[in-house]
Amino acid sequence: MKKTFTLNHEKIKYPRMVDAAKHEVKKYLKRERNKTLPIDADYWAFDCKFGNTAEDAQVVHVAEISNSISEIEKQGLESFYVEIIARAAQRQVQNSDNEV
Repeated sequence: MKKTFTLNHEKIKYPRMVDAAKHEVKKYLKRERNKTLPIDADYWAFDCKFGNTAEDAQVVHVAEISNSISEIEKQGLESFYVEIIARAAQRQVQNSDNEV
């Protein structure tokens, strides 16, 4: 998903537009997580960017997206850019130093 959300509409109020944007992002993440994983993968990882525009977008963790949208709401901005790319990933096994 690479999308610029606009939060101004002549009939829909600003807080409702913000909620709709959050809902669309959550719905996309759920849809991607429910896809079938490749055999060599354990989970879906997400590479995310967030910013006022596509050029200004910074890398963020997937859990930070909702908080970032709330910050946009506090600032009163009329648009923001979100990029979420799903990729299959495999968990890293950590070796314990206490093993004999």
